[in-house]
Order: sequence, then C-alpha cells, then structure tokens
Amino acid sequence: MSMDELARRVKEASLKLAAAGRDLKDRALAEIAKALEEKKEKIITANREDLARSEREHLPAPLLKRLRFDEGKIAGVIEGIHSLIKLDDPVGKTLLATELDDGLELYKVTCPIGVIGVIFESRPDALVQIATLCLKSGNTVLLKGGSEAKETNRILADLIIAAAVKAGLPQDWAALMETRAEVNDLLKLDRYVDLIIPRGSNEFVRYIMENSRIPVLGHANGICHCYVDEEADLEMAARIVLDAKVQYVAVCNALETLLVHEKVAPVFLPAVKKLLDEHNVELRGCPRTRAFIPAVPATEEDWETEYLDYILAVKVVSGLEEAVDHINKYGSGHTDSIVTENKEKARFFMDYVDSGNVFWNYSTRFCDGFRYGFGAEVGIGTGKIHARGPVGLEGLVIYKYRLLGRGHVVADYANHSRSFKHVKMEKDFPL
Repeated sequence: MSMDELARRVKEASLKLAAAGRDLKDRALAEIAKALEEKKEKIITANREDLARSEREHLPAPLLKRLRFDEGKIAGVIEGIHSLIKLDDPVGKTLLATELDDGLELYKVTCPIGVIGVIFESRPDALVQIATLCLKSGNTVLLKGGSEAKETNRILADLIIAAAVKAGLPQDWAALMETRAEVNDLLKLDRYVDLIIPRGSNEFVRYIMENSRIPVLGHANGICHCYVDEEADLEMAARIVLDAKVQYVAVCNALETLLVHEKVAPVFLPAVKKLLDEHNVELRGCPRTRAFIPAVPATEEDWETEYLDYILAVKVVSGLEEAVDHINKYGSGHTDSIVTENKEKARFFMDYVDSGNVFWNYSTRFCDGFRYGFGAEVGIGTGKIHARGPVGLEGLVIYKYRLLGRGHVVADYANHSRSFKHVKMEKDFPL
C-alpha cells in the first residue's frame, strides 16, 4: 500500500474516532493493557532480537538502555494505560460560552486535532505511550520508531491496533511506518496529516521542519541546567544534581550543565564530585571549576551539547543573573532548575528563564507527562504555539467554535434592528 493510500485511510478513520465517546475509548485502552499483559513474553522475545542485533552493530550503551523493553518496562506502560483510563476525556470540554443575543449562543469546545504523525527514538515504551495518548484524545496516528527497535515496534503496533479494533475502534485508527522513504512521503501529505511530532536530534527535527508544510510540534535538544545558588541547601542540592544527572542519563530531561555560585563552589563542587565519581560521571569544567576540582577543560561546544551520557559540563558563575543569561544563551528551552532557599531568587529565575519548564528545588527529571499527571506524554514541546512542555492529552486537542441560533441573520445586526449582548454564560455546550 502506498503512503498516500495509508494516510488517506487513517484520515477517514480520524473522522470516526473524533466522535467516539469516552466509554469506547477507555474500553479500547483496557483491551490494549490486557493484550500487552497476555503477550508480554512475545514482546520480550522480539525485544531481545532487537537488542542482540543492536549490540552486534555497536549501538552506544545509553541507546541500548533506551531500547531495552523488559517485564518491568511493560508493567510500567500498562500502569500508565490504567492511569490514562482514569483521566477525564479531553474532548468535548467547553472552554468558553457566550450569549451573543437572545437565543444566539457561542461555545468554544475542545476537539481532536485529527491525524498525527509521530517519529520517535529507540524507546519501545514511547510507541505505547504515543498510541494510547492519541487514542484517548480522539486522534488517529501514524507511528515511525527507530529501526533498531523494528521487531519490538512491529509486535507492539500489531497488538495495540488489533486490541483497539476489537473494542470497536475503526480499523485504520493507527498504522506503523517502517522506512525512511515512508517518512519522506509523509512530509508531503499535508492534505491528510494535521500535525507532526518528531522526537530526535536537532538536525533531524530541523530537517522535518524544513521539508514539510505540515505543522510541527516538538523539541530539538534537551540541554537542561541546574543552578546552585549561594543560598542553597547544599546537601539537598547535591541530591538534586545526582538525580538529575544519573537517574537515567539517556533522556531529554537529564541534566547536562551544572551552574554553581562562586561563593559555594569551593565546598559544593568537591562534595558533588565525590557523589558523581561513584557513577563514573566525567566532568568538563570551566577554568574556575578546575580550580576546585579535577575536570576535563570545557569548550564552547560543551555548553551546547546534549550528552545523553555520563558527562556533565560545570561552570562557576558570579550570581543569579549570569546563570540566567547562560541558560538563555545555551539552553534549548526544555527544563531548567534553581536550588535556593531564597523565594525572590526563585521567582526571578522562573520569570526570566525562557524555558517550557522551570523548577525550584527539584530535579529536571521531574519534567515528564506521567509525573505531571498527564498520563504519560507524546513528546516535549519547547515552542510557544499551541502546546509547551510535556505534551499530554491537553496538548493533543484543539477546539472549534459552535454557534447555536434560531434563524438569526447578520443583516439584522448590520441595520441595527438587533444588537449584540455578549454576556458570559456559566454552562457547558448542551448538545
């Protein structure tokens, strides 16, 4: 089947899924969770094939870690689906209700976006999260995972699509793409595809943006920072930095650059280095950093690099404003954190750091759709249109205006025989 024909079918299915009620969508999600549990051994077997092939091809260790989809990760995605079922349906919510005139009522009501194309990295759990979030929000989806996970993605897609169809969803509500050629074809299908969400390198995201007329939502890099202020609780700061860097290094919300106030650097840097040494983290420091601890000399490139590995760039700064300036210059607008006991400094940091997620005394690893209570995420948005930060259910719906009247005509208002009231109403759309 051609990509054009596949996208056309998914588009037709989107019109049916858009009108599906919560009961049907939640029933489909429950069937998916059941299928994943029942077929987990087959999933694990397929994943082992992917892992073995990727090891032979010398895939880097952090990417192998992302690729692994064992019983624990399967249990995690199943738990995520059950959490998703408990969430309210994001479709059909009234955002605005205005009585324009007697019997003339305007409603702004949420609705699905339509067909979403998602191109994601080597994490098989991402396929499950993306597909189920699209389902819950009433969107159909075209999925393209990394080739290193092709066997795992194939069995997951087959199970998920079949389980949802069994529950009553249209046959073509989701489809899996497996080749780069299909992706290139997808980029030309703006008449069928409403949104593309790419998850990958900066170069890859730029390529998507520059080669398609379809709107793109996503982020290029996850260059996340933590600034340890002179008024920080240094023991707490060390725990936060350790968690942000090593809890899971191969993800976009892991810490890549540590900024430390010059007054606490002599005490804090040796203490945090001792903790990071236990995890074999390589430090790349500015000259002032290297005056306090051994580190590889940092270059300009280090401040602009998303390592996704056990490497951390470290810079000593003169204060809060220098830290904020550094983040706004080198950051990717993803997630940045300040550790301080000073409320005013925390407010300044949150006001002036131009990122989708700004934290006070928390690890950057908390930036996550599941942890935010969104029922996982389809991606992270660093732009400033439609959705920003972890894109969960609310980021997968748009809205339409619905106007209810009784034969009203514009001519009556143009000749002033009638006039508008524009009275705000506290009511939901009645149909």
